[in-house]
Amino acid sequence: MNNYLSCVASFSDKDLLSEVSRLTTGEREATARLIASLAELDARRLYLGEGCSSLFTYCTQVLHLSEHAAYGRIEAARVARRFPLILGLLAEGSLNLTTVSLLAAHLTVENHQELLDAARHKSKRDVEHLIARLRPQPDAAAAVRKLPSPKTPQVPPLSGNMLPDVAPPSAASTVPRGSRPVIAPLAPERYKVQFTVSRETYDKLRRAQDLLRHTIANGDPAVVFDRALTLLLDALSKTKLAATDHPRAGRTLSPASRHIPAGVKRQVWKRDEGRCAFVGTNGRCKETAFLEYHHVVPYAAGGEAVVENVELRCRAHNAYEAEQYFGAPLFVREDARPMFWNERTRSGPS
Repeated sequence: MNNYLSCVASFSDKDLLSEVSRLTTGEREATARLIASLAELDARRLYLGEGCSSLFTYCTQVLHLSEHAAYGRIEAARVARRFPLILGLLAEGSLNLTTVSLLAAHLTVENHQELLDAARHKSKRDVEHLIARLRPQPDAAAAVRKLPSPKTPQVPPLSGNMLPDVAPPSAASTVPRGSRPVIAPLAPERYKVQFTVSRETYDKLRRAQDLLRHTIANGDPAVVFDRALTLLLDALSKTKLAATDHPRAGRTLSPASRHIPAGVKRQVWKRDEGRCAFVGTNGRCKETAFLEYHHVVPYAAGGEAVVENVELRCRAHNAYEAEQYFGAPLFVREDARPMFWNERTRSGPS
């Protein structure tokens, strides 16, 4: 196993992709078998004979799983014992342990088949929306309050009798409340947004509330937040996407110009729907962040800045296609974006 890195380094690209796929399939099947075995071990209470007072203690002290991993697997084992269908879905990769943990408290004899089918191959965010539709929660009350100064959290020692019916303390749970941003669906089309701001930002919010009292009498932070985002998106659309209500005829550019006209940017963004247009073996990239305008035929190879030759690429795929065309990067800038140089043309890609 120590020589495994040197072993895989000798694989061809095709063989490496095949190996990763094979290992992932094996890991899923092994996870499903482990969950089934833990469920039976839990039912027989075999952990008692091993000198452990709970299955959680057995998983962490005997199997040496992390607290987070132990809790997730125990929760999956207990719900899988009620609904064995979960084991097959885990083995085939239709569900993962995170999805099972999210659904566990909401599965019933009546809804489990429909709910598990709806959650197949869904992301954590998608499953949270699914649960929000199933169990809508009331809107979070508007509140702005000062937080106490952060202190180093003290994690209480785990008791040997602790059962994982409630999530045990973990590294994540020791972060002071309010320091982690939260965006979670409460109900269809309703979201809870929670984050901590500086004193300067707080003062800006209060000032905005005061100036908006004639139109937002109660100073609702959610309405102020929405108005601020609307203005921000409008400004970003103008600077990033060349958006305008009154487009002007662009000046004629030389074919040798590297500049991408505003009109081209608008058409490309609309055509590509604000999403990376790179298409790989398994379909089109889904990235909508870190987007850049990409010359299909590179500028260095004579590619023009016209709609037909410009597409959206995420930063990673823009760099990837440059590497495919120009070769491996010679150096990396401070922002970790690869730079390339073509000795023939003495220039880099778009």
